[in-house]
Amino acid sequence: MPPTSTVDRPSNVSEALARGRLGVPSVIFFVLSAAAPLTVVAGVVTTGYGVIGVTGIPLAFLVVAAVLGLFSVGYVAMSRRVENAGAFYAYISRGLGRPAGVGAAWVALLAYNALQVGLYGTIGVAAEPVLDRIFGGHPHWSIVALVAWALVGLLGLLRVDINGLVLAALLVAEIVVILVFDIGQLGNPADGQVSFAALSPDNLFVPGVGAVLVLAILGFVGFESAVVFSEESKDPKRTVPLATYLSVAIIAGLYALSSWTMTVAVGPDRIVAEAGEQSVGLIFNLAAAQLGDTAVTIGQVLFLTSVLAAMISFHNTTARYTFALGRERVLPAVFGQTSPRSGAPRAASLAQSALGLLVILLYAANGWDPVVQLFFWGGTTGGFGVLLLIATTSVAVIAYFARSGGAGENVWRRAIAPGLATIALLVIIWLAVSNFANLLGVEPDSTLRWALPAVYPVAAALGVIWALVLRGSRPDTYARIGLGAASAAAAVKADAPASVQVTR
Repeated sequence: MPPTSTVDRPSNVSEALARGRLGVPSVIFFVLSAAAPLTVVAGVVTTGYGVIGVTGIPLAFLVVAAVLGLFSVGYVAMSRRVENAGAFYAYISRGLGRPAGVGAAWVALLAYNALQVGLYGTIGVAAEPVLDRIFGGHPHWSIVALVAWALVGLLGLLRVDINGLVLAALLVAEIVVILVFDIGQLGNPADGQVSFAALSPDNLFVPGVGAVLVLAILGFVGFESAVVFSEESKDPKRTVPLATYLSVAIIAGLYALSSWTMTVAVGPDRIVAEAGEQSVGLIFNLAAAQLGDTAVTIGQVLFLTSVLAAMISFHNTTARYTFALGRERVLPAVFGQTSPRSGAPRAASLAQSALGLLVILLYAANGWDPVVQLFFWGGTTGGFGVLLLIATTSVAVIAYFARSGGAGENVWRRAIAPGLATIALLVIIWLAVSNFANLLGVEPDSTLRWALPAVYPVAAALGVIWALVLRGSRPDTYARIGLGAASAAAAVKADAPASVQVTR
Protein backbone atom coordinates (compact mmCIF):
# COMPACT_ATOMS: atom_id res chain seq x y z
CA MET A 1 0.00 0.00 0.00
CA PRO A 2 1.55 3.36 -0.92
CA PRO A 3 2.43 5.81 1.83
CA THR A 4 0.01 8.65 2.48
CA SER A 5 0.38 11.93 4.25
CA THR A 6 -2.39 11.05 6.68
CA VAL A 7 -2.25 7.75 8.46
CA ASP A 8 -5.78 6.81 9.51
CA ARG A 9 -4.94 3.86 11.71
CA PRO A 10 -5.66 3.04 15.33
CA SER A 11 -2.86 3.41 17.80
CA ASN A 12 -1.89 0.61 20.11
CA VAL A 13 -2.22 2.83 23.17
CA SER A 14 -5.44 4.84 23.10
CA GLU A 15 -7.34 2.14 21.25
CA ALA A 16 -6.04 -1.04 22.87
CA LEU A 17 -7.68 -3.07 25.60
CA ALA A 18 -5.77 -3.40 28.86
CA ARG A 19 -3.36 -6.33 28.61
CA GLY A 20 -2.37 -8.88 31.21
CA ARG A 21 -5.48 -8.55 33.36
CA LEU A 22 -7.00 -12.04 32.97
CA GLY A 23 -5.69 -15.49 33.73
CA VAL A 24 -7.28 -18.84 32.89
CA PRO A 25 -9.70 -18.85 35.87
CA SER A 26 -11.00 -15.34 35.10
CA VAL A 27 -11.66 -16.15 31.44
CA ILE A 28 -13.45 -19.35 32.46
CA PHE A 29 -15.63 -17.33 34.83
CA PHE A 30 -16.65 -15.05 31.96
CA VAL A 31 -17.40 -18.03 29.73
CA LEU A 32 -19.36 -20.05 32.29
CA SER A 33 -21.29 -16.98 33.44
CA ALA A 34 -22.44 -16.40 29.88
CA ALA A 35 -23.56 -20.04 29.79
CA ALA A 36 -25.62 -19.28 32.96
CA PRO A 37 -25.59 -22.81 34.49
CA LEU A 38 -28.48 -22.44 36.93
CA THR A 39 -30.59 -20.62 34.36
CA VAL A 40 -30.02 -23.46 31.89
CA VAL A 41 -30.62 -26.23 34.44
CA ALA A 42 -33.74 -24.65 35.93
CA GLY A 43 -35.15 -23.21 32.71
CA VAL A 44 -33.78 -24.73 29.52
CA VAL A 45 -33.62 -28.35 30.71
CA THR A 46 -37.09 -28.38 32.25
CA THR A 47 -38.51 -26.67 29.15
CA GLY A 48 -36.84 -29.26 26.98
CA TYR A 49 -38.38 -32.14 28.89
CA GLY A 50 -41.81 -30.55 29.10
CA VAL A 51 -42.14 -29.09 25.59
CA ILE A 52 -40.15 -31.44 23.36
CA GLY A 53 -40.93 -34.60 25.32
CA VAL A 54 -37.59 -36.33 24.67
CA THR A 55 -35.85 -37.85 27.71
CA GLY A 56 -32.40 -38.13 26.15
CA ILE A 57 -31.39 -34.54 26.99
CA PRO A 58 -28.42 -35.59 29.21
CA LEU A 59 -26.91 -37.51 26.31
CA ALA A 60 -27.65 -34.60 23.95
CA PHE A 61 -25.40 -32.35 26.03
CA LEU A 62 -22.57 -34.86 25.66
CA VAL A 63 -23.09 -35.18 21.90
CA VAL A 64 -23.06 -31.41 21.45
CA ALA A 65 -19.95 -31.14 23.65
CA ALA A 66 -18.19 -33.58 21.31
CA VAL A 67 -19.11 -31.44 18.28
CA LEU A 68 -17.96 -28.24 19.97
CA GLY A 69 -14.79 -29.99 21.10
CA LEU A 70 -14.02 -30.80 17.46
CA PHE A 71 -14.73 -27.19 16.51
CA SER A 72 -12.46 -25.94 19.29
CA VAL A 73 -9.45 -27.83 17.89
CA GLY A 74 -9.20 -25.55 14.86
CA TYR A 75 -10.61 -22.56 16.73
CA VAL A 76 -7.85 -22.47 19.34
CA ALA A 77 -5.20 -23.33 16.73
CA MET A 78 -6.18 -20.18 14.86
CA SER A 79 -6.28 -18.20 18.13
CA ARG A 80 -2.52 -18.71 18.39
CA ARG A 81 -2.15 -16.67 15.18
CA VAL A 82 -5.06 -14.20 15.37
CA GLU A 83 -5.42 -12.24 18.60
CA ASN A 84 -8.47 -10.01 18.35
CA ALA A 85 -11.40 -9.07 20.61
CA GLY A 86 -13.63 -9.48 17.54
CA ALA A 87 -13.07 -13.27 17.54
CA PHE A 88 -15.55 -14.61 14.94
CA TYR A 89 -15.36 -11.37 12.96
CA ALA A 90 -11.57 -11.46 12.86
CA TYR A 91 -11.33 -15.19 12.13
CA ILE A 92 -13.84 -15.09 9.30
CA SER A 93 -12.14 -11.99 7.85
CA ARG A 94 -8.77 -13.75 7.82
CA GLY A 95 -10.15 -17.03 6.53
CA LEU A 96 -12.94 -16.14 4.11
CA GLY A 97 -12.13 -12.54 3.24
CA ARG A 98 -12.94 -9.10 4.59
CA PRO A 99 -16.49 -8.82 3.14
CA ALA A 100 -17.47 -12.12 4.78
CA GLY A 101 -15.88 -10.89 8.02
CA VAL A 102 -17.90 -7.70 8.12
CA GLY A 103 -21.04 -9.68 7.31
CA ALA A 104 -20.23 -11.94 10.26
CA ALA A 105 -19.65 -8.88 12.45
CA TRP A 106 -23.16 -7.62 11.73
CA VAL A 107 -24.54 -11.06 12.63
CA ALA A 108 -22.48 -11.13 15.84
CA LEU A 109 -23.71 -7.72 16.95
CA LEU A 110 -27.33 -8.78 16.45
CA ALA A 111 -26.89 -12.16 18.12
CA TYR A 112 -25.01 -11.03 21.23
CA ASN A 113 -27.20 -7.98 21.74
CA ALA A 114 -30.29 -10.19 21.50
CA LEU A 115 -28.82 -12.54 24.11
CA GLN A 116 -27.76 -9.77 26.48
CA VAL A 117 -30.80 -7.50 26.17
CA GLY A 118 -33.15 -10.48 26.24
CA LEU A 119 -32.00 -11.27 29.77
CA TYR A 120 -33.60 -8.05 31.02
CA GLY A 121 -36.92 -9.73 30.28
CA THR A 122 -36.41 -12.50 32.83
CA ILE A 123 -34.61 -10.70 35.65
CA GLY A 124 -37.92 -9.48 37.07
CA VAL A 125 -39.38 -12.98 37.15
CA ALA A 126 -36.18 -14.36 38.70
CA ALA A 127 -36.35 -11.69 41.40
CA GLU A 128 -40.03 -12.19 42.30
CA PRO A 129 -39.72 -15.08 44.80
CA VAL A 130 -36.69 -13.47 46.44
CA LEU A 131 -38.35 -10.07 46.83
CA ASP A 132 -41.64 -11.65 47.93
CA ARG A 133 -39.84 -13.57 50.65
CA ILE A 134 -37.93 -10.51 51.88
CA PHE A 135 -40.45 -7.70 51.41
CA GLY A 136 -43.75 -9.50 50.94
CA GLY A 137 -44.15 -8.16 47.41
CA HIS A 138 -42.31 -7.14 44.29
CA PRO A 139 -42.27 -4.14 41.93
CA HIS A 140 -43.03 -4.14 38.21
CA TRP A 141 -40.53 -6.20 36.23
CA SER A 142 -39.16 -3.09 34.52
CA ILE A 143 -38.06 -1.58 37.85
CA VAL A 144 -35.99 -4.67 38.63
CA ALA A 145 -34.65 -4.65 35.07
CA LEU A 146 -33.57 -1.00 35.40
CA VAL A 147 -31.70 -1.71 38.64
CA ALA A 148 -29.91 -4.62 36.97
CA TRP A 149 -29.26 -2.45 33.91
CA ALA A 150 -27.57 0.22 36.04
CA LEU A 151 -25.36 -2.33 37.79
CA VAL A 152 -24.33 -4.04 34.56
CA GLY A 153 -23.65 -0.70 32.89
CA LEU A 154 -21.44 0.42 35.78
CA LEU A 155 -19.44 -2.80 35.82
CA GLY A 156 -18.98 -2.56 32.06
CA LEU A 157 -16.96 0.63 32.59
CA LEU A 158 -14.68 -0.85 35.25
CA ARG A 159 -11.52 -2.90 34.87
CA VAL A 160 -12.23 -6.24 33.25
CA ASP A 161 -10.59 -8.13 36.13
CA ILE A 162 -13.05 -6.51 38.57
CA ASN A 163 -15.88 -7.91 36.45
CA GLY A 164 -14.09 -11.27 36.62
CA LEU A 165 -14.02 -11.17 40.43
CA VAL A 166 -17.76 -10.42 40.60
CA LEU A 167 -18.52 -13.26 38.20
CA ALA A 168 -16.25 -15.61 40.13
CA ALA A 169 -18.13 -15.07 43.38
CA LEU A 170 -21.53 -15.48 41.75
CA LEU A 171 -20.55 -18.47 39.63
CA VAL A 172 -18.88 -20.52 42.36
CA ALA A 173 -21.97 -20.22 44.57
CA GLU A 174 -24.21 -21.05 41.61
CA ILE A 175 -22.32 -24.24 40.72
CA VAL A 176 -22.19 -25.33 44.36
CA VAL A 177 -25.98 -25.08 44.76
CA ILE A 178 -26.52 -27.00 41.49
CA LEU A 179 -24.30 -29.81 42.75
CA VAL A 180 -26.11 -29.81 46.12
CA PHE A 181 -29.43 -30.11 44.28
CA ASP A 182 -27.97 -32.95 42.19
CA ILE A 183 -26.84 -34.81 45.30
CA GLY A 184 -30.29 -34.39 46.82
CA GLN A 185 -31.91 -35.76 43.67
CA LEU A 186 -29.54 -38.74 43.49
CA GLY A 187 -30.14 -39.46 47.16
CA ASN A 188 -33.90 -39.62 46.65
CA PRO A 189 -34.47 -41.66 43.48
CA ALA A 190 -38.00 -42.33 42.28
CA ASP A 191 -39.21 -45.79 43.30
CA GLY A 192 -35.99 -46.19 45.31
CA GLN A 193 -33.87 -47.04 42.26
CA VAL A 194 -31.35 -44.97 40.26
CA SER A 195 -32.25 -45.13 36.56
CA PHE A 196 -29.77 -44.57 33.71
CA ALA A 197 -32.48 -44.58 31.02
CA ALA A 198 -31.91 -40.90 30.14
CA LEU A 199 -28.34 -41.75 29.07
CA SER A 200 -29.46 -44.40 26.59
CA PRO A 201 -29.14 -43.55 22.86
CA ASP A 202 -32.59 -45.09 22.36
CA ASN A 203 -34.09 -42.15 24.26
CA LEU A 204 -32.24 -39.50 22.23
CA PHE A 205 -32.40 -40.64 18.62
CA VAL A 206 -36.17 -40.43 18.33
CA PRO A 207 -38.53 -37.96 16.59
CA GLY A 208 -37.65 -34.58 18.06
CA VAL A 209 -33.91 -35.23 18.28
CA GLY A 210 -33.24 -32.15 16.15
CA ALA A 211 -35.00 -29.82 18.56
CA VAL A 212 -33.20 -31.41 21.52
CA LEU A 213 -29.77 -30.94 19.90
CA VAL A 214 -30.57 -27.31 19.14
CA LEU A 215 -31.73 -26.83 22.72
CA ALA A 216 -28.50 -28.39 23.97
CA ILE A 217 -26.25 -26.24 21.81
CA LEU A 218 -28.04 -23.11 23.04
CA GLY A 219 -26.98 -24.15 26.54
CA PHE A 220 -23.34 -23.86 25.47
CA VAL A 221 -23.62 -20.35 24.02
CA GLY A 222 -20.82 -18.36 25.62
CA PHE A 223 -18.11 -21.06 25.43
CA GLU A 224 -16.69 -19.35 22.35
CA SER A 225 -16.12 -16.06 24.17
CA ALA A 226 -12.74 -17.10 25.62
CA VAL A 227 -11.17 -15.74 22.43
CA VAL A 228 -12.96 -12.39 22.87
CA PHE A 229 -10.81 -11.76 25.96
CA SER A 230 -7.53 -12.87 24.32
CA GLU A 231 -6.13 -9.33 24.15
CA GLU A 232 -6.65 -8.89 27.91
CA SER A 233 -5.24 -12.30 28.86
CA LYS A 234 -1.90 -12.71 30.59
CA ASP A 235 -0.76 -15.42 28.18
CA PRO A 236 -3.26 -15.71 25.29
CA LYS A 237 -1.54 -18.69 23.64
CA ARG A 238 -2.01 -20.68 26.85
CA THR A 239 -5.08 -19.03 28.36
CA VAL A 240 -7.45 -19.25 25.39
CA PRO A 241 -7.00 -22.98 24.59
CA LEU A 242 -7.20 -24.02 28.26
CA ALA A 243 -10.22 -21.82 28.96
CA THR A 244 -12.05 -23.03 25.84
CA TYR A 245 -11.52 -26.76 26.40
CA LEU A 246 -12.15 -26.59 30.15
CA SER A 247 -15.32 -24.55 29.64
CA VAL A 248 -16.78 -27.06 27.18
CA ALA A 249 -15.92 -29.94 29.52
CA ILE A 250 -17.32 -28.23 32.64
CA ILE A 251 -20.52 -27.13 30.91
CA ALA A 252 -21.11 -30.58 29.42
CA GLY A 253 -20.45 -32.39 32.70
CA LEU A 254 -22.61 -30.06 34.77
CA TYR A 255 -25.58 -30.03 32.38
CA ALA A 256 -25.49 -33.77 31.67
CA LEU A 257 -25.28 -34.56 35.39
CA SER A 258 -28.04 -32.17 36.42
CA SER A 259 -30.47 -33.14 33.66
CA TRP A 260 -29.86 -36.83 34.42
CA THR A 261 -30.33 -36.53 38.22
CA MET A 262 -33.60 -34.73 37.53
CA THR A 263 -34.89 -37.85 35.76
CA VAL A 264 -33.60 -39.99 38.63
CA ALA A 265 -35.57 -38.02 41.21
CA VAL A 266 -38.80 -37.76 39.20
CA GLY A 267 -38.55 -40.99 37.22
CA PRO A 268 -37.76 -41.21 33.49
CA ASP A 269 -41.34 -42.23 32.75
CA ARG A 270 -42.75 -39.17 34.56
CA ILE A 271 -40.20 -36.43 33.84
CA VAL A 272 -41.98 -35.15 30.72
CA ALA A 273 -45.34 -34.75 32.46
CA GLU A 274 -43.87 -33.21 35.63
CA ALA A 275 -41.63 -30.78 33.72
CA GLY A 276 -44.55 -29.74 31.53
CA GLU A 277 -46.67 -29.04 34.60
CA GLN A 278 -44.09 -27.42 36.93
CA SER A 279 -41.74 -25.83 34.38
CA VAL A 280 -38.98 -23.73 36.02
CA GLY A 281 -40.34 -24.57 39.45
CA LEU A 282 -39.51 -28.28 39.09
CA ILE A 283 -35.94 -28.14 40.34
CA PHE A 284 -36.91 -25.91 43.28
CA ASN A 285 -39.87 -28.09 44.20
CA LEU A 286 -37.59 -31.12 44.22
CA ALA A 287 -35.13 -29.24 46.44
CA ALA A 288 -37.95 -28.27 48.83
CA ALA A 289 -38.97 -31.91 49.24
CA GLN A 290 -35.43 -33.23 49.60
CA LEU A 291 -33.40 -30.43 51.19
CA GLY A 292 -35.87 -28.06 52.85
CA ASP A 293 -36.98 -24.45 52.42
CA THR A 294 -33.56 -22.98 53.16
CA ALA A 295 -32.05 -24.74 50.16
CA VAL A 296 -34.91 -23.47 47.99
CA THR A 297 -34.34 -19.90 49.15
CA ILE A 298 -30.62 -20.14 48.40
CA GLY A 299 -31.39 -21.63 45.00
CA GLN A 300 -33.86 -18.87 44.14
CA VAL A 301 -31.34 -16.19 45.12
CA LEU A 302 -28.67 -17.82 42.98
CA PHE A 303 -31.10 -18.18 40.09
CA LEU A 304 -31.43 -14.41 40.25
CA THR A 305 -27.65 -13.91 40.40
CA SER A 306 -27.24 -16.42 37.56
CA VAL A 307 -29.25 -14.18 35.26
CA LEU A 308 -27.33 -11.14 36.50
CA ALA A 309 -23.97 -12.86 35.91
CA ALA A 310 -24.99 -13.77 32.37
CA MET A 311 -25.93 -10.13 31.76
CA ILE A 312 -22.49 -8.97 32.91
CA SER A 313 -20.68 -11.52 30.76
CA PHE A 314 -22.70 -10.87 27.59
CA HIS A 315 -22.40 -7.11 28.11
CA ASN A 316 -18.60 -7.41 28.18
CA THR A 317 -18.56 -9.70 25.13
CA THR A 318 -20.87 -7.45 23.10
CA ALA A 319 -18.94 -4.31 24.03
CA ARG A 320 -15.69 -5.90 22.86
CA TYR A 321 -17.17 -6.84 19.50
CA THR A 322 -18.30 -3.24 19.04
CA PHE A 323 -14.88 -2.02 20.18
CA ALA A 324 -13.08 -4.24 17.66
CA LEU A 325 -15.19 -2.83 14.82
CA GLY A 326 -14.71 0.76 15.97
CA ARG A 327 -10.96 0.33 16.32
CA GLU A 328 -10.73 -0.78 12.71
CA ARG A 329 -13.16 1.99 11.61
CA VAL A 330 -15.77 -0.45 10.33
CA LEU A 331 -18.00 1.31 12.87
CA PRO A 332 -17.44 4.97 13.87
CA ALA A 333 -14.02 5.46 15.48
CA VAL A 334 -15.54 6.54 18.81
CA PHE A 335 -16.45 2.91 19.52
CA GLY A 336 -12.76 1.99 19.33
CA GLN A 337 -11.80 4.09 22.33
CA THR A 338 -11.02 2.73 25.78
CA SER A 339 -11.13 4.31 29.21
CA PRO A 340 -7.67 5.65 30.17
CA ARG A 341 -8.09 4.39 33.73
CA SER A 342 -9.78 1.01 33.39
CA GLY A 343 -8.83 0.02 29.84
CA ALA A 344 -12.47 -0.97 29.26
CA PRO A 345 -14.14 -0.23 25.89
CA ARG A 346 -15.96 2.82 27.22
CA ALA A 347 -17.96 4.07 24.24
CA ALA A 348 -18.92 0.56 23.14
CA SER A 349 -20.09 -0.29 26.67
CA LEU A 350 -22.16 2.90 26.92
CA ALA A 351 -23.76 2.21 23.53
CA GLN A 352 -24.72 -1.30 24.64
CA SER A 353 -26.22 0.14 27.84
CA ALA A 354 -28.20 2.69 25.85
CA LEU A 355 -29.71 -0.09 23.73
CA GLY A 356 -30.66 -2.05 26.85
CA LEU A 357 -32.36 0.99 28.37
CA LEU A 358 -34.31 1.66 25.18
CA VAL A 359 -35.57 -1.93 25.00
CA ILE A 360 -36.63 -2.03 28.66
CA LEU A 361 -38.57 1.23 28.34
CA LEU A 362 -40.13 0.16 25.03
CA TYR A 363 -41.41 -3.16 26.42
CA ALA A 364 -42.65 -1.55 29.64
CA ALA A 365 -44.48 1.26 27.82
CA ASN A 366 -46.24 -1.13 25.42
CA GLY A 367 -47.03 -3.80 28.02
CA TRP A 368 -45.31 -6.54 26.01
CA ASP A 369 -44.59 -9.89 27.65
CA PRO A 370 -40.99 -9.61 28.91
CA VAL A 371 -40.49 -13.35 29.39
CA VAL A 372 -41.84 -14.74 26.12
CA GLN A 373 -41.40 -11.80 23.76
CA LEU A 374 -38.07 -10.53 25.10
CA PHE A 375 -36.19 -13.23 27.02
CA PHE A 376 -37.38 -16.36 25.21
CA TRP A 377 -37.53 -15.02 21.67
CA GLY A 378 -34.38 -12.93 22.12
CA GLY A 379 -32.40 -15.77 23.66
CA THR A 380 -33.49 -18.37 21.11
CA THR A 381 -32.83 -16.09 18.15
CA GLY A 382 -29.52 -14.89 19.59
CA GLY A 383 -28.37 -18.44 20.19
CA PHE A 384 -29.22 -19.38 16.61
CA GLY A 385 -27.10 -16.47 15.40
CA VAL A 386 -24.13 -17.71 17.42
CA LEU A 387 -24.63 -21.18 15.94
CA LEU A 388 -24.39 -19.66 12.43
CA LEU A 389 -21.19 -17.87 13.44
CA ILE A 390 -19.63 -21.03 14.87
CA ALA A 391 -20.32 -22.97 11.66
CA THR A 392 -18.97 -20.16 9.45
CA THR A 393 -15.88 -19.83 11.62
CA SER A 394 -15.24 -23.56 11.28
CA VAL A 395 -15.16 -23.14 7.49
CA ALA A 396 -12.93 -20.07 7.88
CA VAL A 397 -10.41 -22.03 9.95
CA ILE A 398 -10.02 -24.59 7.16
CA ALA A 399 -9.64 -21.85 4.55
CA TYR A 400 -7.15 -19.90 6.67
CA PHE A 401 -4.80 -22.82 7.19
CA ALA A 402 -5.16 -23.96 3.58
CA ARG A 403 -3.98 -20.54 2.41
CA SER A 404 -1.32 -19.90 5.06
CA GLY A 405 0.16 -23.40 4.99
CA GLY A 406 -0.54 -24.06 8.67
CA ALA A 407 3.10 -24.22 9.76
CA GLY A 408 3.31 -25.77 13.22
CA GLU A 409 -0.20 -27.25 13.06
CA ASN A 410 -0.80 -30.84 12.05
CA VAL A 411 -3.49 -31.90 9.58
CA TRP A 412 -5.84 -32.91 12.41
CA ARG A 413 -5.94 -29.38 13.85
CA ARG A 414 -6.03 -27.45 10.60
CA ALA A 415 -8.35 -29.62 8.47
CA ILE A 416 -9.77 -32.90 9.79
CA ALA A 417 -11.28 -31.73 13.11
CA PRO A 418 -12.67 -28.46 11.66
CA GLY A 419 -14.05 -30.39 8.68
CA LEU A 420 -15.89 -32.89 10.86
CA ALA A 421 -17.19 -30.07 13.05
CA THR A 422 -18.43 -28.17 10.00
CA ILE A 423 -20.46 -31.13 8.77
CA ALA A 424 -22.01 -31.69 12.20
CA LEU A 425 -22.77 -27.99 12.68
CA LEU A 426 -24.44 -27.69 9.27
CA VAL A 427 -26.70 -30.62 10.16
CA ILE A 428 -27.65 -28.92 13.43
CA ILE A 429 -28.38 -25.65 11.58
CA TRP A 430 -30.64 -27.51 9.16
CA LEU A 431 -32.45 -29.10 12.10
CA ALA A 432 -32.72 -25.70 13.81
CA VAL A 433 -34.35 -24.06 10.81
CA SER A 434 -36.71 -27.02 10.40
CA ASN A 435 -37.74 -26.81 14.06
CA PHE A 436 -37.72 -23.04 14.58
CA ALA A 437 -41.44 -22.89 15.27
CA ASN A 438 -40.96 -25.43 18.07
CA LEU A 439 -38.01 -23.46 19.44
CA LEU A 440 -40.10 -20.29 19.60
CA GLY A 441 -43.25 -22.03 20.80
CA VAL A 442 -45.36 -20.61 17.95
CA GLU A 443 -47.62 -22.16 15.33
CA PRO A 444 -45.91 -23.68 12.24
CA ASP A 445 -47.48 -21.03 10.00
CA SER A 446 -46.41 -18.11 12.22
CA THR A 447 -44.49 -15.31 10.49
CA LEU A 448 -41.95 -15.39 13.32
CA ARG A 449 -40.92 -18.91 12.26
CA TRP A 450 -39.04 -17.47 9.27
CA ALA A 451 -38.81 -13.75 10.11
CA LEU A 452 -36.54 -14.10 13.15
CA PRO A 453 -33.94 -16.44 11.61
CA ALA A 454 -34.12 -14.41 8.36
CA VAL A 455 -32.69 -11.32 10.09
CA TYR A 456 -29.25 -12.94 10.00
CA PRO A 457 -28.79 -13.46 6.26
CA VAL A 458 -30.16 -9.94 5.77
CA ALA A 459 -27.67 -8.53 8.29
CA ALA A 460 -24.83 -10.53 6.72
CA ALA A 461 -25.71 -9.23 3.25
CA LEU A 462 -25.75 -5.64 4.51
CA GLY A 463 -22.37 -6.20 6.15
CA VAL A 464 -20.89 -7.53 2.91
CA ILE A 465 -22.25 -4.52 1.01
CA TRP A 466 -20.75 -2.15 3.59
CA ALA A 467 -17.36 -3.87 3.25
CA LEU A 468 -17.47 -3.42 -0.52
CA VAL A 469 -18.35 0.25 -0.04
CA LEU A 470 -15.32 0.61 2.23
CA ARG A 471 -13.11 -1.10 -0.32
CA GLY A 472 -14.04 1.48 -2.93
CA SER A 473 -14.27 4.63 -0.80
CA ARG A 474 -11.88 4.02 2.13
CA PRO A 475 -9.24 1.49 1.06
CA ASP A 476 -7.06 2.13 4.13
CA THR A 477 -9.96 1.21 6.41
CA TYR A 478 -10.78 -1.83 4.29
CA ALA A 479 -7.16 -3.01 4.42
CA ARG A 480 -7.08 -3.26 8.21
CA ILE A 481 -10.34 -5.19 8.64
CA GLY A 482 -9.64 -8.10 10.97
CA LEU A 483 -6.10 -7.05 11.88
CA GLY A 484 -6.61 -6.33 15.57
CA ALA A 485 -4.45 -4.09 17.78
CA ALA A 486 -0.97 -5.51 17.31
CA SER A 487 -1.22 -6.08 13.56
CA ALA A 488 -2.74 -2.66 12.98
CA ALA A 489 0.01 -0.96 14.97
CA ALA A 490 2.66 -2.84 12.99
CA ALA A 491 0.99 -1.81 9.75
CA VAL A 492 1.16 1.83 10.82
CA LYS A 493 4.92 1.61 11.25
CA ALA A 494 5.36 -0.17 7.94
CA ASP A 495 3.23 2.21 5.92
CA ALA A 496 3.97 5.59 7.47
CA PRO A 497 6.81 7.59 5.88
CA ALA A 498 9.50 8.89 8.19
CA SER A 499 8.19 12.45 7.82
CA VAL A 500 4.79 11.51 9.13
CA GLN A 501 4.36 11.40 12.88
CA VAL A 502 1.72 8.97 13.98
CA THR A 503 0.07 10.46 17.03
CA ARG A 504 -1.19 8.39 19.84
